[in-house]
Amino acid sequence: MQQSITNEATTIDVLVNNAGYGLMGAFEDLPMEEIKAQFETNLFGLIRITQGILPIMRKQNSGFIVNISSGAGRFGYPGGSAYVGTKFAVEGLSESISYELEPFGIKVILIEPGFVKTNFQQAMIRSQHPNSPYSQMMQKRAAASTQFFQSGSEPELVAKTVLTAINAPNPNLRYLVGKDVEEWVKSKNSMTDAEFHDMMMKDLSD
Repeated sequence: MQQSITNEATTIDVLVNNAGYGLMGAFEDLPMEEIKAQFETNLFGLIRITQGILPIMRKQNSGFIVNISSGAGRFGYPGGSAYVGTKFAVEGLSESISYELEPFGIKVILIEPGFVKTNFQQAMIRSQHPNSPYSQMMQKRAAASTQFFQSGSEPELVAKTVLTAINAPNPNLRYLVGKDVEEWVKSKNSMTDAEFHDMMMKDLSD
């Protein structure tokens, strides 16, 4: 991968890692092959591309690495263990390498959208065993997700946030995108873990 990139490009100013999809299902119901595929796309694909371009950015002593994460990189929710796991990993990786790359003039940026009106929901893989004990919970999660996507942010808002970040003199590490995720993260930060847990469980019981 690295050799292919360096053979084709001599200058790279911005890398946007945006490849990804969602895997929905109760953790116990998820086949290991689907979990591995989720991590392969959402995390290891990002790692391969990023490692491939770093020699070029280091040589030019500049560059932006923009990783499209998610609000799911800030908090977990039922039915999203695999997807959330990949986004938590992207968050931790991005924060760690930001320290390593800053001396080389390379900025790392995390974009954290909430629900966005794209085909993400249609492309989502849903995994559930017949007669799963989690069926009712997953049905409620699916119904809630449909409503959230319908009232989600427009894709242009994500694009504008990326442009704002890479044009900022000193960009932030993290950018939340969307009123929904802003409210969820605000709640997460203002509550204890027990309080946030109770709020999530109440949503499942309503």
